[in-house]
Amino acid sequence: MHIWHPTRDQISLANVLAVLGDPTRLAIVAYLARNDGNALACGTFNPLGSKTKISYHLAKMREAGITHTEVSGTNRLITLRRDDLEARFPGLLDSILAAAGDLPPLDAGTSPAEDTAIEG
Repeated sequence: MHIWHPTRDQISLANVLAVLGDPTRLAIVAYLARNDGNALACGTFNPLGSKTKISYHLAKMREAGITHTEVSGTNRLITLRRDDLEARFPGLLDSILAAAGDLPPLDAGTSPAEDTAIEG
């Protein structure tokens, strides 16, 4: 199965900023950035909301060129497109992540019901 991703040249500043204006998406990007390029399964982000909500957010981030999604069997593995974002908009991602430093950490041991305050 092939999933569409924009090319580096198709990534627009307006789309990136609009997508990262959402606190849940910003938390996902911050978590991906802290994991140094390691691919993470979609389920990793379940503490941030329902599966449907997380799937929607991940699709928006992929379509904006912020993340890359790889199909692996029934799993979807997500990585941050840091190199592409840095090439298009030098320093932008680091600036956004530094400004968002007060985001709550994603605790993989927390269930979605226990972590509903993050959904905001």
